[in-house]
Amino acid sequence: MTDLLLIELAWQLDRLRWVLTPTLDRIVRRDGLCFWRSGEAEPPEPSGKELPDRELASAFCAGCPVLDECLELELRCGGEQTLGIWGGMCEDDRRELHRFWLQRGDRAGRRGGEA
Repeated sequence: MTDLLLIELAWQLDRLRWVLTPTLDRIVRRDGLCFWRSGEAEPPEPSGKELPDRELASAFCAGCPVLDECLELELRCGGEQTLGIWGGMCEDDRRELHRFWLQRGDRAGRRGGEA
């Protein structure tokens, strides 16, 4: 991802910076379309070809109404050590985003973006 795109995404997440982490967690667990959530949804069916991580993340999270909340939550909790798919992004992209996210507003002085 380009730096400009990452900066814009970090800016977009600013609207969630004052939402408490436990609240974000409840929202994501309640409204997220994750395949792990109570067994209510299934992961995308394998197509017979391997998808790049970025495309796989996009497919797993397609249509989810809480992508930003999920991404904000993982940036706070996983930080630079983030793993898996969160907020429609693969871990490599989130690691790149994390350094821009930390530079935004009040996060600049916090380690890992804890709230």
